[in-house]
Amino acid sequence: MKRNEEYMAEYAAICQQMDRIDVNLFDEHGVQRGLRDKNGNGVVAGLTNISRIEAFKMENGQKVPCDGKLWYRGYDCIELVNGFRGKRHGFEEVAYLLLFGKLPNEQELMDFRSVLASCRTLPTHFTRDVIMKAPSEDIMNSMIRSVLTLASYDHNTNDTSIDNVLRQCIELIGVFPLLAVYGYHAYNHYSNDSSMYIHRPQTHLSAAENLLMMLRPDMKYTELEAMVLDIALVLHMEHGGGNNSTFTTRVVTSSGSDTYSVIAAALSSLKGPKHGGANIKVVEMMKDIGEHVEDWTDEDAVRGYLQKILNKEAFDRKGLIYGMGHAVYSLSDPRAQVFKDFVQQLASAKGREKDFALYSMIERLAPEVISQKARIYKGVSANVDFYSGFVYSMLEIPLELYTPIFAIARIVGWSAHRIEELINMDKIIRPAYKSVMEERTYVDIEER
Repeated sequence: MKRNEEYMAEYAAICQQMDRIDVNLFDEHGVQRGLRDKNGNGVVAGLTNISRIEAFKMENGQKVPCDGKLWYRGYDCIELVNGFRGKRHGFEEVAYLLLFGKLPNEQELMDFRSVLASCRTLPTHFTRDVIMKAPSEDIMNSMIRSVLTLASYDHNTNDTSIDNVLRQCIELIGVFPLLAVYGYHAYNHYSNDSSMYIHRPQTHLSAAENLLMMLRPDMKYTELEAMVLDIALVLHMEHGGGNNSTFTTRVVTSSGSDTYSVIAAALSSLKGPKHGGANIKVVEMMKDIGEHVEDWTDEDAVRGYLQKILNKEAFDRKGLIYGMGHAVYSLSDPRAQVFKDFVQQLASAKGREKDFALYSMIERLAPEVISQKARIYKGVSANVDFYSGFVYSMLEIPLELYTPIFAIARIVGWSAHRIEELINMDKIIRPAYKSVMEERTYVDIEER
C-alpha cells in the first residue's frame, strides 16, 4: 500500500500529463487566455457606472498609449485626492461616492461617518472565539474564515434585497480593519510569543487613524502617517470591474449567493500573489537589490542588477521586476503618480531619503531595461504596488498585513459592484469553454 505522499506525487504527475493543453490550440480556436488578447485587451464582460480606467486614446483609428487615468463615479481620482488632502481624511467620503454614486454634502458625510463608526464592532466574544481560536500566519485566510462566520450572526444572511445587502456591506466595511488587525495580533501572540493588543476602535477617528491606533501598542501615530495611509486606502478602493477579485464579486453575486459568501470569494481571489500580494514582492525585491548593490547611487550597478533579475539570474529567478507594468495602464499608473508625492514626504519624515532615491532610480531605469529585453506592445511604468509596500514599511506595518490592508480598501469597491450587479443582473455569469478532448471508448476494468 502506497503512503499518501507517494500516491499524491505519482498522481500529480498524471494530472500534469492528462490536463496539459497544447498552447497552440488557444490560437487555433480563437480563445483569449485570461480573457485578454495578445495586445492586453480584455474581453468585455459587462457594463458598469462605478469606475473607468484609461490607458489608450484613439488617434486616426489607432490605439495610442497615453498617461493613465482612473475615474470613480465620473471623478478623476487625482482630483478627488486633491479635493480632501490637507483638509480631512477621504476614505469615508470616497466610500460614500462609490456606494451611492454622488459626493456627499457635509451633513450626508457626517451621517455616513456616524453609521460607519457604529458598525466598527464585532459580536460578543467573536474576537476570542473565532479570531483567537485558530490564529494563522495568513491573515487573509483568517479574514475569510471570520467573514463566513459572521454570516452565522446575521438573521437575514440570504436576503438579497438592496437595503439588506447595503447594510451587510457597510457593516463589513466597518469591521474589516478589526478582522485584519486582531487577526495579526492573535498570530503574533500565539506564533511569535509577542504581547497581545486588542484596542477598540474609536468613533471619532477615521478608518486610517483607527487602523494605526489598533495596530500599535502605544496607539500613537502622526497626522502625516494617517494622511498617507488614508490616501493609500482611497487609491486602492476601486479599479474597475475587470480586476480578478471584483470580477469574482460579480460572478458569485450573479449566482444569487449571499453577501458573506461573495466577499469571502473576493478575499480568496485578492490573496493570490498575482493580484493582492504584488506589493510584498516589491519589498522583498528591493531588499534583495539593497543587499547586492553596494553603491545605491551607481546607476550602472543598479541597471546591471535589474538586468540580472530580468534574466532570471537574481532575486527569485522569475524574470520579473515587480511593481513595473500593469495589465491595463501603459505610460503611467495615475495611482502611483499621485501617491509618489506623499511617499516622498513620509520618507523625509522617517529618514528614509536614501531608500526613496533608490526607488525613484529604479522607477526610471526599469522601463528602459525591460524594453531592451522584450518586445513591449504598450508602455511600462511603475504601478501603485511599487510604492505602497514602501509606504507600509515606513508605517511599521508588518508584512502579513500588506494584502489585508488592500482588502480593507477594496471591500468598498466590491460592495459597490455587488449592489450594481444585483440591481441590473438578469442572468448568471457563465462564460463558455471550448472542449478539445478526444472521444474514447469505454473499457471494462478487467481489460484496463
